[in-house]
This record gives sequence, structure tokens and C-alpha cells, in this order.
Amino acid sequence: MMRRFKFIGFLLSMLLGATPAFAAISTIAEHALLMDADSGEVLWAKDAFVPMPPASMSKLMTLELLFQRLKDGRVKLTDTFPVSERAWRTQGSKSFAALGSRVAVEDLIRGIIIQSGNDFCVVIAEALGGTEEGFVDLMNARAKALGLAQSHFVNPNGLPEPPGQLMSALDLAKLARHLIRDYPQYYHYFGEKSFTWSGIAQPNRNLVLQKLPGADGLKTGHTDAAGYGVTASAKRGDERLILVLNGLRYPDLAGKSGPAADWFAEQRRAEEAARVLDIAFREFRHYQLFKQGDVVGQAEVWGGTEQSVPLTVAAPLALTLQVDSRNSMKVVVRYDGPLKAPVEKGQKVATLNITAPDFPGLSVPLYAAHAVPRTGLFGRMILGMQALVSGHRGS
Repeated sequence: MMRRFKFIGFLLSMLLGATPAFAAISTIAEHALLMDADSGEVLWAKDAFVPMPPASMSKLMTLELLFQRLKDGRVKLTDTFPVSERAWRTQGSKSFAALGSRVAVEDLIRGIIIQSGNDFCVVIAEALGGTEEGFVDLMNARAKALGLAQSHFVNPNGLPEPPGQLMSALDLAKLARHLIRDYPQYYHYFGEKSFTWSGIAQPNRNLVLQKLPGADGLKTGHTDAAGYGVTASAKRGDERLILVLNGLRYPDLAGKSGPAADWFAEQRRAEEAARVLDIAFREFRHYQLFKQGDVVGQAEVWGGTEQSVPLTVAAPLALTLQVDSRNSMKVVVRYDGPLKAPVEKGQKVATLNITAPDFPGLSVPLYAAHAVPRTGLFGRMILGMQALVSGHRGS
């Protein structure tokens, strides 16, 4: 069969004289991705589909496994988990869990989100997985079930040792969207500004909460290999956006360490995320393209009672993209055709491909709006004679 391409004329703006689109968003981050939280549509990306060290942003996966068990009743917020020596000895950012104590699940959640407690992650891992290694197996299995194809976990907290902890910006955005949509009863913890444990008050390291109106989550991360990163979300009106930045590096702070250097880096990370999200809320618009059942094109049919079949979308189709990209949007129907009868109603027969400048693109399946039966014997004879003349056999 031949590959057919059909432009949808009434959706394709005239390119001659159209205002050229430009990338309204840019970032110094090595990896970045912007997602529409409602649809899951990727709005803009920069090296976002390759695995990278996620640092403490991988703690979102640890929290997901805990939230799952809270939601289905296997765990309660008031349950307490023991602090082993292994958890107590865990280095890096800590919640300062006391050796041999027991910590309530709700406090563990706050310690991981707000204080980025590596020790609290080990407490959860040992409680839910039996051992830290057993929990890592659960993390990888759950990631696969959630469709996080570019993720691999070796520990529950994102520490650089052992090596091999990897997630893509796309997977982090998918995971954030899942947490927001599937666990709304626990999402409010991501917006809390501070937490006190063992007499030590620590502020939420996600300073985007302070710098951007509407910001309410999720998690920051930093290691030398990963650079500085953040998975952030904000809502304005009915629109929610998710942003992932990673690989933010500040050469003027190279070689400097201590609270002052960390403070400056964390401020810059938050300012960059707030800047990008602020631009995104201003520059992107939501466009309704088709209602459910709308006919978006026709596909040729060979050997049927009709020469073509109307194509439709199974669900309403809307798109979020930059205002300046809208003028140059292209909408194309692609299918291997002509289709060979019979064609069943609801059969997937084509794809609607949408492209625009500075837009990653979107492909949507198209379905036959009604059935096209195979033609009768006489009709097939006529088609056979036509095929002999034209050399076309419909396959």
C-alpha cells in the first residue's frame, strides 16, 4: 500500500505571510521539559528524553510507593516505622532520625519532601521492602508499571553511591503528574514551607514555592553529577503546568562550598524555574481542535461499497502550544492506503499528526466513522478489470 498524506486545510494557516514562531522559552539547564498537567502533553523540551542522574528528585518514586499503600489501606499515616542503624548512618541531607526510634508515616513524608531526608527514605525502604535492596526492586517494578521507560533505580534517595540511578526529564514529569492526579489527598505535603524534627527546623528546599504565585510542589535535587534540578508544578486558574529542570550549573560557584554557596545556588535554581513557568503561563494557550465524533478527514477505500470512509477522533482533541506557534501549525492525516475493504466501524485506520515550530509534535489515532462492507461479486469483477488496466491491486 502507499503511504497517504492529507493536509487538513481548515486547520492549516497560510504559511506565506505568517508571523514566524520563536522559542519563547529557553533555559541554561542541560535537561528540561514543560508538560500540561491536564493532558500530559509535552509543550516544550530540551534534551528531555534521555536518562540523567535525578539526585533527590528520585525521592518522588519512593513517595509514590508509600502513597500507593496509603491509598489502598496497607499503611496508615499514624503507623510508625523503625529507624535502623543503616538508616541512621545514611549521609547527605538528613532528617536526623534517632537510632532505634520509631517515626510516624506522616512525619516521614514531611521529612522527605521538606528536608529531603535521605535517612527517612531508608526507613521507608526497609519498612515496605524488607531491605533497601528489596525496596529498590519494588521501585523498578513500579516504574515499569507506570510507563517510566527511561528510569532505573539503585537506591531510594538519589545518593550518588551506588552509581546508576537514572531518570529522564520526561519520566520525572510523568511521575509528578501521576502524583498530582492519583494522590490528591497527599499532594498538599509538597506545598508545606517548613518542618521541625528532632528539634531542628528546616525550610522546604523547593524555593519556587516562595518565588512563583500558584506554585505548590514538588521536589528539588542536587549532586555533583546531576547539577541542580527541580521538578516543579504550579496552577493558575484551571491551568496546571509541570516543569522539570536538571543540570543547572553555576561556574562562579565552582570550588565553593558551605551554606552560603548552597543558598546562592538554591536561589538561582528557584529563580530559573519561576522564570520559565511564568513565561509559560503567559505564552501558552489552550486550543480546542475537534469535538468527540467530529470528522477530520477521509481515507480512500478499495474494494468497498464506498470509495472512502470518514475519519474521526475517539475523544475531544485539544492542544496547548505557544501563541506564536499557532499560526504555522500543520495538521496531517497519514494512513497506508487505499484501505482494503471491509472496514469496520471504530477500526483504527489512520493517524493525525500535528506539528508546529518549537512544539514536540503530537500524534492521535483516527478511526473509521462507519463501516464500509466489501463490494459484491459484480463490483469486485469491475475492480479487477480496473486493476488490470491500472496495475493497482489494492495491496
